Amino acid sequence: MNPEAMSDHNICGSSFARAETLATTISRSQRRSERGYTLVALLALMSVVALFAMAVAPRVSQQAQREREKEAIFRGEQVADAIRQYYIYRPLGRPPGDQSLPSSIEDLLKGIPVVGGAKNRQILRPSAARDPLTLEGEWRFIGPRTQGLVEFQQSILFYTGSFLPLPRDSQIVQLQGLAVPPITSAIKIGEKPESSSSSSIDDVSSGPFVGVASRSRKDSVLTYYGIERHDQWIFTPLFRN
Repeated sequence: MNPEAMSDHNICGSSFARAETLATTISRSQRRSERGYTLVALLALMSVVALFAMAVAPRVSQQAQREREKEAIFRGEQVADAIRQYYIYRPLGRPPGDQSLPSSIEDLLKGIPVVGGAKNRQILRPSAARDPLTLEGEWRFIGPRTQGLVEFQQSILFYTGSFLPLPRDSQIVQLQGLAVPPITSAIKIGEKPESSSSSSIDDVSSGPFVGVASRSRKDSVLTYYGIERHDQWIFTPLFRN
């Protein structure tokens, strides 16, 4: 073989090899660059998703709390109506006043006797006996003549423009006069009550009660008679038509 041809062949082969190596290097660089762009794009997408989640999370949490509060009001008013029925249909011979009020949720769950019947009539569903605003689910009892009732009455007067709802049952109207100290000050009637610690003062686990409230002390999303804290929502038959 001609040495010059061999020399030319070697030169061409060396050029091809260098070109192939260069192409491989460029290809690898491009792949690395593409992977880098993909990673950057992925990180950007994750950042956008995280920001969106942070923006949406409070709304989702607020909506969940709103639904729990709606359920709490629904259940609380059922308890209030059960107290009304328990008091009105009390056994014969039981005098009006504290002695005819329930002393426990179990009293309401047992129902009231039916004349000539073997079973009691149900006045409270088991689900309504639980407060949905707390993990424990125990309602806080509101006793007669407590500070919480006075403040709740004041809130209603402020919310309605000094109008106090009158119960439709004469016996509950009588109970209202016995259980709620009247507000005699015109200033107090037109004044919004300040938040107080009456929720802890009125916290009793047993004994005659004329209403219930939540044990949650959180600020609310909804308002009940203009009240914006869970433990100050009192569910009682005393101020319901």
